Amino acid sequence: MTDSRFNCLPTIVGSMPHTDPVKACSLVAEYLKEIPAWPQLPKRSFKEGMCPQFSQGFPGIAVAEGSIRIDASLDLDEPLEELYTAYLDNDVDKYPVTADYAAGLYAFLAMKNLSPMAVKGQVTGPVSFGLTVTDESRRAILYDDMLSDAAAKLLRLKAGWQEKALAKICKNTIIFIDEPAMSSYGSAFFSLPRDRVIALLEEVLGGIGGLKGIHCCGNTDWSLILGTSTDIVSFDAYNYAESLTLYPDEVKKLLDRGRAIAWGIVPNTKDNLGGETVSSLKDRLEEAMAPFTRKGIPFKQLVERSLLTPSCSLASLTEEASAQALEVLVGLSQEMRKRYA
Repeated sequence: MTDSRFNCLPTIVGSMPHTDPVKACSLVAEYLKEIPAWPQLPKRSFKEGMCPQFSQGFPGIAVAEGSIRIDASLDLDEPLEELYTAYLDNDVDKYPVTADYAAGLYAFLAMKNLSPMAVKGQVTGPVSFGLTVTDESRRAILYDDMLSDAAAKLLRLKAGWQEKALAKICKNTIIFIDEPAMSSYGSAFFSLPRDRVIALLEEVLGGIGGLKGIHCCGNTDWSLILGTSTDIVSFDAYNYAESLTLYPDEVKKLLDRGRAIAWGIVPNTKDNLGGETVSSLKDRLEEAMAPFTRKGIPFKQLVERSLLTPSCSLASLTEEASAQALEVLVGLSQEMRKRYA
């Protein structure tokens, strides 16, 4: 899939509040007919949290309830060699995500009633993964050159494996790299050089053959993300709309090369969701787009090159509220497409 003229079609970031994968997939299929995404189910199991979910096969990894770390008692040389060999051979089948780590993915792959224009998946980004996984000294592996490089290569293979699996549903695939930790970039909690961050992101992006995106649900240096080879920039437009407006030139370059923005405009908290309607969110979305039109980006181009999503994960909501969020999301998409597409 090379065309990113989504014209405000809806999709989700990934996580849902369900523990029943079939029920979660049914809800996705009901509302997101054009671009469904497989649901991550962190309430079902710790293994389905965003970092444990893609940790299988990482050298020395030890996953326990509430903890994901490197076991210092294990010899890492042989598993590291195996990982690098698979990377060089692009052997994505060597590092699958199994059903006990991603029940939502396997339930999604088993669905028979999908006929989408594209299908979306997601993988944890190397920065967020590297800041979560620690070594024997409780130091984040992001600051270990060897282990952070290995993590990026593993996640590249995971993304490639997932893309191959999703292509059985639809040849048009979209894989997002989820990087919530990028909201800490530039702070005292995150001291990695810019070039190193870009290199890690590009390592994972390089393993994705279809459309690829980067999602960050907080404020960050968007010039860094916009400076990568990503096709889609996904951000929390409900709470941080102004954060992207600081980079109009970079956004214009993204759109001019035929790429897109995913506007996380539907809130993912119960209180905010209860106070919004399709009409109010349409006004909010148009307000978020307005600064770019004042910087010379045509409104028509913004609409054409836009996806609409929740602001971030829906896992913090109840199952009923997540359905409400999807209903509002789809209603907003229909209203934007009716008026402008």
